[in-house]
Amino acid sequence: MTTREPDNDTRGSPSRGEGGDAPANRADARALHAASPRPASPENGHKEARMNAADRTPLPCPSDWTFELIGEYDTHIAQVAEQYELDIYPIQLELISAEQMMDAYASVGMPVNYRHWSFGKHFLSTEKSYRRGQMGLAYEIVINSNPCIAYLMEENTLTMQALVIAHAAYGHNSFFKGNYLFRLWTDAHAIIDYLVYAKNYVAECEERHGIDRVEELLDSCHALMNYGVDRYKRPQKPSLSKEAALRREREAYLQSQVNELWRTLPGHKPEAVDEEGEGRYPPEPQENLLYFAEKNAPLLEPWEREVIRIVRKVGQYFYPQRQTQVMNEGWATFWHYTLLNTMYQQGKLTDGFMMEFLHSHSNVIYQPPVTKQYYSGINPYALGFSMMSDIRRICENPTDEDRRWFPQLAGTPWLPALHYAMRNFKDESFIAQYLSPHLIREMRLFSVLDDDMRDSLEVSAIHDDSGYQYVRQALSRQYDIHHREPNIQVWAVNTRGDRSLTLRHFMTDNRHLSSDSDEVLKHMARLWQFDVFLESVDESGTVRKRYECRAKPPEGARLSG
Repeated sequence: MTTREPDNDTRGSPSRGEGGDAPANRADARALHAASPRPASPENGHKEARMNAADRTPLPCPSDWTFELIGEYDTHIAQVAEQYELDIYPIQLELISAEQMMDAYASVGMPVNYRHWSFGKHFLSTEKSYRRGQMGLAYEIVINSNPCIAYLMEENTLTMQALVIAHAAYGHNSFFKGNYLFRLWTDAHAIIDYLVYAKNYVAECEERHGIDRVEELLDSCHALMNYGVDRYKRPQKPSLSKEAALRREREAYLQSQVNELWRTLPGHKPEAVDEEGEGRYPPEPQENLLYFAEKNAPLLEPWEREVIRIVRKVGQYFYPQRQTQVMNEGWATFWHYTLLNTMYQQGKLTDGFMMEFLHSHSNVIYQPPVTKQYYSGINPYALGFSMMSDIRRICENPTDEDRRWFPQLAGTPWLPALHYAMRNFKDESFIAQYLSPHLIREMRLFSVLDDDMRDSLEVSAIHDDSGYQYVRQALSRQYDIHHREPNIQVWAVNTRGDRSLTLRHFMTDNRHLSSDSDEVLKHMARLWQFDVFLESVDESGTVRKRYECRAKPPEGARLSG
């Protein structure tokens, strides 16, 4: 293990996703060919890397790495990264075996986690595929923490170790620290400590209440994890040093308050409940299903509420990564390409090193044509890298077309422009703002209309003057998380009757829920422990379909209080 503190203070300008049913009326953007990578030479940049002309001795480049050589490459990469104003967390490099990498896969890349059967299942599945040669392993895994932990595979060559360090330890690291979503929703300083707390707490619950009971609770929480995040407001983050004490205080408070939901006063006439809002509980729809269950489910015990809280906080930590895959990978790929090319131009890397590096880089950003059988969508590495490189092109060598589409970028310094884009956008808005007609032509993007009222698909826009804006909007929408995942919110609780919970699915493009919705609804009923209903509502407010799950409270269960 090697550790590096960043040489620069705060500087510069201010694995993996989910899907839903095929939309009934959808515009998909697809690619025929990837844009060829343009060498990111450091000339004409802002504060470009410079070196003493007398110091042009290439670094050693044997096939096998040593800790000393990894440290030497890291030192030189850090010097170039500082001159490009990459603001990073301190770096901790970990060399791990293939089995340890598969274990990291199973625990979603985290160095510590609570126990659950799904992690073991994932490990065995990955190991089986790897041993049979049906899949390869990532060259690295990087964790959004402080210090930033980057796992490097022992099987990597020295060239690949240098590429991985530039990609993960400087590219992803600076993105984690700079992008607004990560700054808003995650706490890199505290995540490892919180996972240690979570692991110990879940283990304690297993000892006190039995493995089966804890496992069933975690099953339900995991099934609903994507609906256990806050999307629009800054979360409250208590200090982790006080987490244990706050938990006991929180448990006592929750148990004292939970009966407020069901309170009835003798002789008090119940108020009429207006299904459209007035008198309804909650008065406004609630998007965070796990949070609502944690705070309001009347039969949950204190330890169950805390386990729900743990799962939703972990889900909140990964929420930004689900919205920034194109940007995150594009940023990291742009910088490993730029940093290593700069070192080569400085005379620090050999031709043999660059041949191996460029071969790997080309494989990473390869975009299969849509006509190939193995086409599976747009490669986020290819799209992200091409867009980052295109921003630099627009700044350095703008065309008249670029000046019309991007007057705020054309002819400006590229480095501040690139940092601004990284810090202030997510995939959806990044594509909507920066996808250029030039890149649409280079990647041969087009839009396909999938209308459920027609028997065939229709090419609704191509890479021409009339289609640029439509293709850009269609591709941007593909990366809108609200378009990829069903919008399901808590709608109402029958507080004066059977205590049933009603959820509402707000349909997008007339898309219905998948056939396994009933199974997922069972998990919500397990947490709520009363009947749960789910209504699919179209854009006019008409209920198109209704699901229900009847639940029985556990034997001997009593209302809290």
